[in-house]
Amino acid sequence: MTGKIDYINPPGTGPAQGLYSHVARVPAGTLLFLAGQLSVGRDGAVVGNGDFERQFQQVFENLGAVLSGMGIGWGDIAKFTTYLTRSEDIEIFMRARAALFPRLFPDGRHPPNTLLVVEGLVKEEFLLEVEAIARAKD
Repeated sequence: MTGKIDYINPPGTGPAQGLYSHVARVPAGTLLFLAGQLSVGRDGAVVGNGDFERQFQQVFENLGAVLSGMGIGWGDIAKFTTYLTRSEDIEIFMRARAALFPRLFPDGRHPPNTLLVVEGLVKEEFLLEVEAIARAKD
């Protein structure tokens, strides 16, 4: 496998409404579809019940563990899909992401992200879920 994932904002498109790009061009190779990660600790218990920021941290810790377990990193992410259960958490999400992403994506290039507000997740305690598509190391 050669090349890296290229994040693109094509000419003629409006500016991204957050820390994401409109397109990810992924070189040929194996794609991994990461299940949505929830705010669950290694013991299986909900982390940060009622605390969006703590849940955000745990969700991204869990994503990092999945990536690491597959032998890849944040730079191998092709796309995120984010699910929130409360629209009032969008601003908190944007702030938390703005604080975290410079560490995860130090080059300032960000994968595409679709953000959805949904009625609920698998358990009422969960306030967000993030899934990803990533490129595997072949």
